[in-house]
Amino acid sequence: MTLADGEMVEELDSWRRFADALRPEDRALFREMLRLCYEYFPAIHTKSSPFPTEALFASLLLAQHKTIAWLAGEVEKLKAGKDARLDT
Repeated sequence: MTLADGEMVEELDSWRRFADALRPEDRALFREMLRLCYEYFPAIHTKSSPFPTEALFASLLLAQHKTIAWLAGEVEKLKAGKDARLDT
């Protein structure tokens, strides 16, 4: 593990107390969100910043945006299927 890896793991660990204070259903979602940040370690390393929180938030926003984009695509598919059934 590199220094940057250690810093990011330390940053992620620093959010544990926040997660512990959340309601159980929110806690599980928040922990999953933080877990997803590990998928973006290579990109996080390219961001030279003394504050790993910035890269952490950027990776969280990207993960959320990917989910929103996927959901929007699914909604469009459902609408197209509904419109096709109405046209017949």
